[in-house]
Amino acid sequence: MPAYAVLGAQWGDEGKGKIVDVLARDMDIVARFSGGNNAGHTVVNDKGKFSVHLVPCGIFWPHTMNLIGNGVVVDPDVLLDEIDSLSGDGIDVAGRIIVSERAHLVMPYHVVLDDMAERARGDNPIGTTGKGIGPAYSDKAARTGVRAADLLDIEALLPRLDAILSHTNAIITKVYGGQAVSHEEIFEKCRDWNARLAQYIGPVEKIANQALAANQHVLLEGAQGVLLDLDHGTYPFVTSSNPTIGGASVGMGISPRHITQITGVFKAYSTRVGTGP
Repeated sequence: MPAYAVLGAQWGDEGKGKIVDVLARDMDIVARFSGGNNAGHTVVNDKGKFSVHLVPCGIFWPHTMNLIGNGVVVDPDVLLDEIDSLSGDGIDVAGRIIVSERAHLVMPYHVVLDDMAERARGDNPIGTTGKGIGPAYSDKAARTGVRAADLLDIEALLPRLDAILSHTNAIITKVYGGQAVSHEEIFEKCRDWNARLAQYIGPVEKIANQALAANQHVLLEGAQGVLLDLDHGTYPFVTSSNPTIGGASVGMGISPRHITQITGVFKAYSTRVGTGP
């Protein structure tokens, strides 16, 4: 079966979550492919009102598998809090959320760098959410990022992370005049994530392609909006990823030929979050 995509056609906040929630009823898989917890989708159902930032909206339909693709940057603390909150509200998440092994992580020092960089811009801010998304994507491009799969082998990760932290702390202290991030505190967080997140990490791209080959229905849940696209948006007042349809293919590891239906969501009043035109 083909894959279906729902995208924001403006600067985000168009109400995509409501549309995805309706369409997810008939889907086998719902998948996020870009952005991070800088986006949020609101769903109202018989269990209450929910706002999800990383977990796909398909989680509210008990028959769906929910995938977080390689194009998403994942803050492990936010994801774990979201899972705990959903579980506490009676939503069954067991075996229904899988994070791509290739997805990069938003580390605590990314949040620090995001805040300091925005402060340094003074009267010319970009309007970042301050959640570390941009620095996480920067490290991904610089090939110094930490991926979800790295959490599965802590002993191999920690020496590499030690070198990354030394470089990052040099920027924090010498460029921005901030306080260095504790290596040991970051190491301890990684150990905790290893214990709690390992069960959610898997080969998302393989799962998605196998589902398409088996004629299952796959819904690609867009985040933010096309006018915030890093390449095609109102640069430099954009996000750090590609919420356009091209980002769906790359961010989920599926062929563009599978995506046969695209729904763009608009809102009547054209508004945007942050600065920019």
